[in-house]
Amino acid sequence: MAQQTIYLIGAGFTGWDGFPAKALEIIGTADIMIGHQRHLDIFPDFSGEKRELGDLSELIDFIKQTEKRVVLLASGDPTFFGISRFLLRNLPKERIEIFPNVTSMQYAFARIKEPWDDGIFVSVHGRGMHQAIDKIIAAEKACVLTDTTNTPAAIATELIERGAEGYEAWLCEDLGMPSEKFTKTTVRGLIEISSSELNILILIRTYEPNLTHYPLIGIDDDEFQTSKRLITKQEVRAVTLAKLQLQNDLVFWDIGAGSCSISIEASNLMPGGRIFAVERNPQFIGFINENLKKFCARNIKLIEAYAPDGLDDLPDPDRVFIGGAGGKLDEIIDIISLRLRPEGVVVINAVTLDTLTRAVEFLEDHGFSVEATCVNIAKTKSLSEYKMFEAQNPVYVISARKGGN
Repeated sequence: MAQQTIYLIGAGFTGWDGFPAKALEIIGTADIMIGHQRHLDIFPDFSGEKRELGDLSELIDFIKQTEKRVVLLASGDPTFFGISRFLLRNLPKERIEIFPNVTSMQYAFARIKEPWDDGIFVSVHGRGMHQAIDKIIAAEKACVLTDTTNTPAAIATELIERGAEGYEAWLCEDLGMPSEKFTKTTVRGLIEISSSELNILILIRTYEPNLTHYPLIGIDDDEFQTSKRLITKQEVRAVTLAKLQLQNDLVFWDIGAGSCSISIEASNLMPGGRIFAVERNPQFIGFINENLKKFCARNIKLIEAYAPDGLDDLPDPDRVFIGGAGGKLDEIIDIISLRLRPEGVVVINAVTLDTLTRAVEFLEDHGFSVEATCVNIAKTKSLSEYKMFEAQNPVYVISARKGGN
């Protein structure tokens, strides 16, 4: 049986005159036109057979069996979150010829007069929302292709829950149609809007921390809101972050987050990662929220629980920091040993020899390779016309790798 070329042609926003001349020539000689009804309606005088696009597995079966000349209509650029991915996965590439058009994303950015080359593009259409939210909060500008479940209002609700409200929002509805509408609002404003099913959401960040005052690593202790100076000190924090060996796209648990200083600096180092700060002590919750707001933390989610409570619903971690265990260190390590991904890293800060001994013993019993580093910090202190060093209590930074030798 002859294997006919399948022509995948993207429709723009101006009707049939928006198609390239070569694409119109192919459409004019096609036997069968397949597409959503709004695309088929662009060609009322098409002389061949029209078939409305339905189940994709049935489409593939039909294409594999037919000997007729088939044109498949899609929106914009079919290779941009489009049907081409499915076709190229199920048919030989040499059978497919693609004619792209202007995407709905390009059209939307042009209409709101905003450059798009510095944005990221995510689709929640049939894909779920959480990974998309992770990408959005790590970006300055995002374009989101939504669906009827993961609506702009649902996305806004998740952004608010993650503390990421600092966006100008553009809701772009029914693009290219008589009912086309562009609404500029805030993230909270999106919750109040009932949007068309055909929409694109554009989010543009409106504020950013001043990195002159808030460096990527080594934020001064006094910049954090905390109680009785219960904070991982700046120099110890730097060693702790180094031992965690953070990478951009990891999942990080900060257990006993305290003032959240470790999570906040980790957020700067891994803007595309997912960070869960676990803390339930009432005296710290307010401080954590203030610090998250001050430092515009994008990808930190506060889990108000006493670990090991609250860990079951979190994604499996690649990195774990334990700053406080509330007397449940063995139970927490039990869970981490089961949940930590291969080659994952655990770092525990201890200030007593008892905690150091127990932590090393528990970790080794669970098959971790363990290294302990004693950090002794002394800082200058003015005394009349002289300066002297004032020693801080030593901190034991215990780092352990799962599956190590």
